[in-house]
Amino acid sequence: MALATVFTRAQQGMHAREVSAEIHVGRGLPGLMIVGLVETAVRESRERVKAAIQEAGLEFPDRRVTVNLAPADLPKAGGRFDLAIAIGILAATRQLPAEALPGLELYGELALSGRLRRVDALLPALLAAREAGRRCVVPRASAMESGLLKDARPLTAGHLSQVVRFMRGELQLEAAPPCGNAQNPQEVADLADVRGQQRGRRALEIAAAGGHHSLFVGPPGTGKTMLARRLPGLLPPLSENAVVDVAVIRSLAGRSVDGLDRRSPWRAPHHTASAAALVGGGRSVRPGEISLAHHGVLFLDELPEFARPALEALREPLEAGRISIARAGGSTSYPATFQLVAAMNPCPCGFRGDTQIECRCTPDQIRRYRARISGPLLDRIDLITTVQREAPGFGAPTGSLGEPTNAVRERVLAARARQRRRACVNAQLTGQALLEACQLDNEATELLAAAADRLVLSQRACERSLRVARSIADLASAARVRAESVAEALSFRADFPG
Repeated sequence: MALATVFTRAQQGMHAREVSAEIHVGRGLPGLMIVGLVETAVRESRERVKAAIQEAGLEFPDRRVTVNLAPADLPKAGGRFDLAIAIGILAATRQLPAEALPGLELYGELALSGRLRRVDALLPALLAAREAGRRCVVPRASAMESGLLKDARPLTAGHLSQVVRFMRGELQLEAAPPCGNAQNPQEVADLADVRGQQRGRRALEIAAAGGHHSLFVGPPGTGKTMLARRLPGLLPPLSENAVVDVAVIRSLAGRSVDGLDRRSPWRAPHHTASAAALVGGGRSVRPGEISLAHHGVLFLDELPEFARPALEALREPLEAGRISIARAGGSTSYPATFQLVAAMNPCPCGFRGDTQIECRCTPDQIRRYRARISGPLLDRIDLITTVQREAPGFGAPTGSLGEPTNAVRERVLAARARQRRRACVNAQLTGQALLEACQLDNEATELLAAAADRLVLSQRACERSLRVARSIADLASAARVRAESVAEALSFRADFPG
């Protein structure tokens, strides 16, 4: 009888729990059995592992082989355990030295030829292996994703035979190269393309400065979507930790990570998206659109056209910055610190308040249309901006172009620098930190109290108005929040057309 243990990991949301692949080769009818709460793809690895070992010129034991993936109560799915099982069988049958196994973690799906195929969602496992002090061996096809971690560059291999030669000391595997810049990056739309719309531009600048949620309301063709699409260009580049977080979520969602991208993510799901598509779920509990927009922007165009359950599902993550998903296939939690930007028409026909086209909607139709957006959801939106139709800008001289993105971005970066010196972006200020950052003079205090009474603002709405006022003061390089900043912040709170 012979026994060997190989380390690997199972994906569980943003985390990767350690799995010990215990291989026992003993007496009995020849065969390979895999136990440990495994799904079909893991059970089918029996045929892949056997064929790959034989194709690599090695001997598959003609004895009873039992593979236990421990812990037994942790679900295991996918083909990532193939390489660990194959190496464990070879070590248990003394075809490989087992001395190096405790310091390694192995990942890779095996083709029948022995070639190693790419494995999704490797980053959580690589991060956990780094903390455990182990070196990883991964498929060469996953090298680009693995290269995101500068201080935990795993070893890469393209075939089972290469891993075998490495274990025998006959070959030195190459480390994953450092990840380069993302391929084919999308161009950032310039704010200079927006003619006029000074209030909308101002709202966009404030939203970028403080990380605030925004809603643009106006007739069709007034530039709501055009404004929203220019928000990512105003945001600061992502930090190294944020880049890794974004890459981890993309990997968990089954999307390729083709390089280092420090730009904020931009997600714009169609209004037919379900609640599960937005918050996440499915059989394997994958992240949804709000998590894919982590550290970035979630744009919801035609906001009232989204299903009511989908919109109401946003309420918790808008406040908490995380989403907890419980499904029959398991439960997990994903980060969802995103910036919501939405756009909508003022009425079903879209022309209420328009200066050129008359609205055909009845008061009852308008009331039902706006009731699709609940009061609690509106309460969580910091900036509500009415966008009106302006004169066409075609043929206008070049000097009439709006201020470009780079100029506005400089002011946003300066405001963000002031916020970092305090604690965090203004949209995330809470408790004592909010009180210390938003100290008001008597005039500003009286103005806020009067507005809260007249507009019937909740405590949440008042706090959000304070955060917006703090962002306005930061853009003006003001140390204190004065009455004019509070007044401008409240004007956006009262801008939803009645």
